[in-house]
Amino acid sequence: MTGSRDRYVGLATGLTYHVVEWDGPADRTFVLVHGFSDLGRGWEPVAELLAPHGRVIAPDLRGHGDSDRVGAGGYYHFMDYVADLDDVIARCATGEVVLVGHSMGGSIAGYWAGTRPDRLARLVLLEGLGPPDLAAVDPVARTAMWIDAWKAARTKPAFRAMASIDIAIARLRKNDPRLDETTARRLAEVGTRAVTGGITWKHDPLHMTGGPYVYRLAVASEFWRRVTCPVLVVDGAESTLNLPHVERAARRAMFAHCRHVVVPDAGHALQRHQPAHVARLILEHAGITPAA
Repeated sequence: MTGSRDRYVGLATGLTYHVVEWDGPADRTFVLVHGFSDLGRGWEPVAELLAPHGRVIAPDLRGHGDSDRVGAGGYYHFMDYVADLDDVIARCATGEVVLVGHSMGGSIAGYWAGTRPDRLARLVLLEGLGPPDLAAVDPVARTAMWIDAWKAARTKPAFRAMASIDIAIARLRKNDPRLDETTARRLAEVGTRAVTGGITWKHDPLHMTGGPYVYRLAVASEFWRRVTCPVLVVDGAESTLNLPHVERAARRAMFAHCRHVVVPDAGHALQRHQPAHVARLILEHAGITPAA
């Protein structure tokens, strides 16, 4: 896309990350963190609107897109993403940091914001206040399930090959009916790779297993309460993948400085459904008046 370039960055965690960059004024960096099974180039329509106002970086998280997978013996424990993000920002960001996370990427961004509050100027969470609290889940049963799923994922075939890009597009639009044909085609092009018999998704199938350490709201809240910068929480008005309103309000209250906005005519993937609206909200939160 216009103005972007691909960069490969070796991290202290031992993996090489693929990072998409857009040039812009060096006194500010917008860091865009994608959600589960997505990738950095999924931010393209938003990033192009942000770039005139600062540098933009959109990494592929480990095991997603063109970043390294963990390899034999490894697993995707959640705090590993946070450690990766810390090094991506240290190596790639300049000036003040405006961190934006969608869905799972919002959880990662929230953990990092509480870990490095002095490094962050603004935080934006797009449907990113975490999944339901699973503190009551039996840890023994969960561990047994994880072990069995891990074994199965390493022995059974990966995703079944799709014969054409059109099949990938159809699957994307089935899972997200609000996704237009042009956006779906672009996501299918950048989100798949060639294999024998056709194409397959780039993300590691191991992501489809449930890890042994479940989401605990009490833990997340410890990070959120340490966030000192202004926080913007953005939800899609038509989302079917968000928490109940009362639960979302309680979680927003855990941030010291939080504002909430709902984007109309948008579902869970609101950066795909309303990219211009989302970009405008990010810029306004960063103290920038977008051009009319």
